[in-house]
Amino acid sequence: MVFSSVPFLFYFLPVLIIVYVITPKKLKNGVMILASMVFFAWGEIRFIPVMLALSVVDFVCGRMMEQNRDNQKRRLAFMLIGVGANLFVLLFFKYTNFFVANINGVLGTAIPDPNIILPIGVSFNSFQSMSYAIDVYRGTTRAEKKYYDYLCYTTLFPQIIAGPIVRYVTVEKDLDDHEITRDGFSEGMRRFLIGLGKKVLIANNVGLLWSQVSAGTAGQPTVMLYWLGIIAYTFQIYFDFSGYSDMAIGLARVFGLTFDENFDTPYIAKSITEFWRRWHITLSAWFRDYIYIPMGGNRKGKLRQMLNIFVVWALTGFWHGASWNFVLWGLYFAVLLVFEKFVLFRFWQKVPKVFQHVYTMLLVIISWVIFAADDLVGVTLGQYLAGLFGLGNLPLYNNGALFYLLQYAIIFVVAAYFATPHFKTRVLQPAEKNQSKLLWGFTTAGYVIVFLACVAFIVNSSYNPFLYFRF
Repeated sequence: MVFSSVPFLFYFLPVLIIVYVITPKKLKNGVMILASMVFFAWGEIRFIPVMLALSVVDFVCGRMMEQNRDNQKRRLAFMLIGVGANLFVLLFFKYTNFFVANINGVLGTAIPDPNIILPIGVSFNSFQSMSYAIDVYRGTTRAEKKYYDYLCYTTLFPQIIAGPIVRYVTVEKDLDDHEITRDGFSEGMRRFLIGLGKKVLIANNVGLLWSQVSAGTAGQPTVMLYWLGIIAYTFQIYFDFSGYSDMAIGLARVFGLTFDENFDTPYIAKSITEFWRRWHITLSAWFRDYIYIPMGGNRKGKLRQMLNIFVVWALTGFWHGASWNFVLWGLYFAVLLVFEKFVLFRFWQKVPKVFQHVYTMLLVIISWVIFAADDLVGVTLGQYLAGLFGLGNLPLYNNGALFYLLQYAIIFVVAAYFATPHFKTRVLQPAEKNQSKLLWGFTTAGYVIVFLACVAFIVNSSYNPFLYFRF
C-alpha cells in the first residue's frame, strides 16, 4: 500500500497544529479526535463506523468492570466481551479470506472468496483495545470515566497504522493534560524528521533493489545477487518500520503525548533473544504480558515453557499476516529461542562477541527471507534459501551482480551506520540546550536538508511503500 497519508502529514498537519494551539485545553482531545477521523477517512473511511462502535463497547465494558470491582465473575464477563469484540473484528477483517482459501484447499469446497479488504490500523487498534480491557480487569489501571478521552486514546492517528502499540496506562495522564510546548515541539519535530528520513531516504532506496530481486527483474540470479537482495530487505524493513515508529513518537511528542520506544538498535544484538528485546519492543511486551505470562511463562517446568514459547511465536507470526509463511517465520524464531534458552546459553558467554553477532545477523537475515516469501516471483522460498548458500547450481556472481554491488555499496554502508548505537546517541537523542549557536545552526540546517530531500524524493518517486501497513 502506498503511503497515502503523506498529503495529510504535509498539508493538514500545519493546519492541525495551529488549530490545536488556539483551542482551549478542555477541547484539545476533540481536535485530536477530529484529526484522527480525517486521517482515517483519507486512508480507509469504511473502518470508521466499526472503530467507533468498538470504542463504545470498550468504554462501556471498562466502566462496568469498574462498577463491579468486587464482583469477579461480572468483571470477567465484561472483560471477555471487550476482548472478544476486538478479537472478532480482527479475525473477521484480517483472516476471513485466509480461512476460506484454506478450507477450500483442504476440503475441496467452493466457498466464494469474500475478498474482505483489510482496514488500516485494525491490528494495532485491536491490540490496544484488548490491552485496555485486560488492564482494567486486572486493576492495573482504572477505567476511563470520559468516553471523549477514551475515544481520543483509541483513535490516536500518529501510531494507529504501524505502532508502537500504546497501552492506556502509558498515556492516561497525558490525555488529561497535553499541549504543544516549545521543547516538546522542537524535540518532536526532530524525531519526526529523523523517522521520515530513515523511511524515505534509506528504506525506499534499498527497497528498490529488493523489489527487483524478488520480482525476478534484476537479471540472472546469482548467489551474490540473492545476498544483495535480502540484505537490502533487511535494511528496508528496519528503516521502514523504525522510521514510522520515530515519526509516530515524534508527532505524539509535538502534541504533548509520550509513547513507548519501539526499537533499540536491534541489528547490534548478539543473540536472537537479545534481538527480540530490541525489535518491535511494544509487540513483544504485549505477547509477553497478555499471552506468555498468563499461560504460565517459565513457572511450570521446561516442557510447559517450551510449549508457551511455541504458542506465543506462532501467534506472533500469524499476527503479522494471514499467510502460512508468517506462521513459519514465528515458529522459526520459537525454535531458535528454545535452542538458545536451553542449550546455547550454557556456554554462550565464552564465544567471542564477533561470532555471536555474525550468528545472530545470519539467522535474522534468513528469517527475513521467510518473512518476505510471498513477495518472491519466479523462485520459491526453498530455492532462494538454497541459492544463498550456493546450493541451487547458481553462479557465484556475474557482471549484473557486480553492478548492483557497486551501485548500492555506499547506501549499504550508510544504512549500517544508521543502525548503530552511535547514530542513536549522537543524532537521535535530543540536542543539549546549552549547545553553541554554531552547532545549533548546523543541526537545524541538517534537519532542513533532510526534510527537503524527503519531499523531493516523494514527489519524484513512485516507489514509496510502507511495509507494515499490511500487518
